[in-house]
Amino acid sequence: MSAQTFTVNERVLCYHGPLIYEAKVLKTDTWDESNTQTGVVGPHYYVHYKGWKQTWDEWVDASRLLKFNETNIALQKALQSQSQAAQAAHASSSKASKAQAAKDASTGGRGGAGGRKDGARGTKRGREEDESTRKPEMKLNVPEMLKVLLVDDWEAVTKNNQLVGLPRKPNVSELLEEFKQYILAQGTSTHLKDPKILLPTIIAGLQTYFDRALGANLLYRFERPQYAEIRKKYVTGPTVQVGQEKEMSAIYGAEHFLRMLVSLPQMVASSSMDGESVGLLRDYVNELLQWMVKEKDRIFVPEYESASIAYQNISRS
Repeated sequence: MSAQTFTVNERVLCYHGPLIYEAKVLKTDTWDESNTQTGVVGPHYYVHYKGWKQTWDEWVDASRLLKFNETNIALQKALQSQSQAAQAAHASSSKASKAQAAKDASTGGRGGAGGRKDGARGTKRGREEDESTRKPEMKLNVPEMLKVLLVDDWEAVTKNNQLVGLPRKPNVSELLEEFKQYILAQGTSTHLKDPKILLPTIIAGLQTYFDRALGANLLYRFERPQYAEIRKKYVTGPTVQVGQEKEMSAIYGAEHFLRMLVSLPQMVASSSMDGESVGLLRDYVNELLQWMVKEKDRIFVPEYESASIAYQNISRS
């Protein structure tokens, strides 16, 4: 990606947080150690996001820009779909607390209207009001190969009515254990901080988050009937013995795990993690993404399964 160059007035796609937006290059410059404003040296581009106010115009380095073509537009849509699913899940989980807040306001609580006024102006206003409360940002370097797989995954499910065959082998739990052994085998040659101490906690955290996030955040609508059947077969069904239930990390594989990894920045932004913890998680996840590229031919399915007509009818009902 770093080899790509962009020109003034070029129509581009630009990462802003975990999502991608259409933008236009207004001017270019090359920064060195003496004048960089982002900590990155080399070509930089001043962009305007389509449909956004000029106050959002900013300098970005080439790693945040993509050429405006069909492949990258598909990636943009795939990330937006994941974001919308996550937002819907968050809205659903917070419904009860909002109802309680409304009840408190109706029984004489003061400050309800004030809270509405403060929240009506959007996130940018809040950031400008108090920079010290800005959440730490988790920037992932998603390899190009994995971006292509994300696009293929999105098209297979949403356009071609296909599904990942389940259960997967290797599954998410096995993938994480393999990655753990891969890092520990490097010994002191790894650049990661304290892997013997931190890696077990990070691995456990990623697996737990996957188990909790899959049903709420990571599935496309077309996959939900399949998920319901999996839950019935391995978790809730009459043939499942008590104590023998399986977590989703033992059923699903790299395809859905990758969806979770690219959505982590958004999840972290709404968490209470401190800057140091975010930095450690970022470093380990970036290394995990590189490992997944090395193992891609083994851990990702070569072909998705075509869903039956009966399944397609169920998914649309």
